[in-house]
Amino acid sequence: MQSVANSTLGAPTSVPFTEKKYIPTLIFVSSLFMLWAIAITMGDVLNKHFQNVLNVSKAQSGLVQFSIFGAYAVMGIPAGLFMKRFGYKKGVLLGLSLYAIGAFLFVPAANAASFSFFRGALFVLACGLATLEAVAHPFMAALGDQRTSDQRLNFAQSFNGLGAVVGPLLGSYFILSGPHTDGDLSSVKLLYVGIGSTILAIAVAFSFVKVPALQDAHGAPLAPAETEAGFYSGTAEEVPAARTLFQHPHFRWAWLAQFLNVAAQGGTWAFFINYGVEKMHLSDAAAAGYFSLFMVLMMLGRFVGTFLMRYIAPNKLLTAFALANVLMCIVVAQSWGWVSFGALLLINFFFSIMFPTIFSLGIKDLGRHTPQASSILVMAVAGGAVFPYLMGKVANHDIAAAYYLPIICYLFIALFGARLYRLR
Repeated sequence: MQSVANSTLGAPTSVPFTEKKYIPTLIFVSSLFMLWAIAITMGDVLNKHFQNVLNVSKAQSGLVQFSIFGAYAVMGIPAGLFMKRFGYKKGVLLGLSLYAIGAFLFVPAANAASFSFFRGALFVLACGLATLEAVAHPFMAALGDQRTSDQRLNFAQSFNGLGAVVGPLLGSYFILSGPHTDGDLSSVKLLYVGIGSTILAIAVAFSFVKVPALQDAHGAPLAPAETEAGFYSGTAEEVPAARTLFQHPHFRWAWLAQFLNVAAQGGTWAFFINYGVEKMHLSDAAAAGYFSLFMVLMMLGRFVGTFLMRYIAPNKLLTAFALANVLMCIVVAQSWGWVSFGALLLINFFFSIMFPTIFSLGIKDLGRHTPQASSILVMAVAGGAVFPYLMGKVANHDIAAAYYLPIICYLFIALFGARLYRLR
C-alpha cells in the first residue's frame, strides 16, 4: 500500500481537545501519570543512597533501574490482556494495588538492609507502574478525537513531569538529607509507607469513579473527509483486519524508538546526581536539588511541546528535539563545568515530548490492535533496564564520558521522526 501522510501532520485547531463528559475521567487519568513518575524518579535518588549505605558500585546501583524497567518487560503483555478482558478502570485498580504492595515491601527490605530485597520490592512496585502505563496511554487517547490524541498524551505527560519534580524533592528531603545518610534506612522505610498508604487511598477513591462509555479513538470509523487529512480511506477496522499488528512498519519502528528513548532516559537520570557530585563538586543533597530542576525542565518542555503541536507536526518536533539532545550529550561529555552541567539540565527539556509522541505515533490507525500495541509499547520501557548498567560501567572510570552512549539512541529517534513514523 502506498505510504500515506500521518494524521499528526498538524491536527486542525477546530478539533476539540476532549468532550465535556470525559473531563472528570481525564483529570483522574492525568493524575496517574504523576504518580508513576514519583516512583520512577525516586529510584534515581535511591541509586546514590544505596551507593552510600549499602556500599554498591555505580554499575551495581544501575541494577535499581534494571529492577524497575525490567518489570515493564514482564508485565507489559499481561497488563494488556487484563485491560482487554476487564477494561480500563479495573486495569487502573490493578496497577495501583501492585504499586502500593511494592511500596509496603520496603519495610522488610529496610529491616534486612538487603540490596536484593530492595530490588524485589521495586520489581513488584514497577509491575504496578507498568500496568498503569499500559492502561493510561490508550485510556487518555480514547478520551476524544484521534487527531488530538498527541496533544492529550503530551498534556497528561506534563503531569508526569510534575511527578518527576516531586519525586527527587521527596527523595532529597527524606533520603539524602540529615543524619540518616550515614547508614540508617529508617527514612526509606518511612517514606515508602507513606507512599503506599497514599496510593492505596487513591485506589479506593477511584473505585467509586464512574467512567463514561468509551469508543477507542484509534478504532473508530473514519469519515470520507478525514482521508484528506492523511488517514486511510475506509474504516480503521478494515485496514488492521487485513494485517497482524507486526505487519505495520510504523509500529515496529515505534517500539525500537521507544526502547532506545527509555534507555537514554534511564541512563541519563540514573547518573545525574553522580555527575553533579563528581564534576560539579556538589553535595548529594544539592545535586538532588538540581535533579528536581532537571525535572522542572522536562515538565516545562511538555507544556511547550503540547502548545507547539498545534502548529508544528509532532513528528517534526520529535526530530528537532532528538537532534538537540545529540548536541547536549556531546557538550555534557566534554566536562566544561557549568556549560556542560547546563547542557545536562537541557537534555530533559528536549527529552520531554519523546515518550508520549513516539507512543502516539506508534498506535495511530491500528484499530482493534490498539490495546495489544499499547501493552507491547509499554514493554519497550525495558530499554531502561539495560542502559544504566552499561553507562555505569563507563561511569566507573569517567562519569562524563558515559554521556556519549545516549547519542546513538537520539540519532535513531530523529530518524524515526523524520521518516520511519509514516503509515504504510
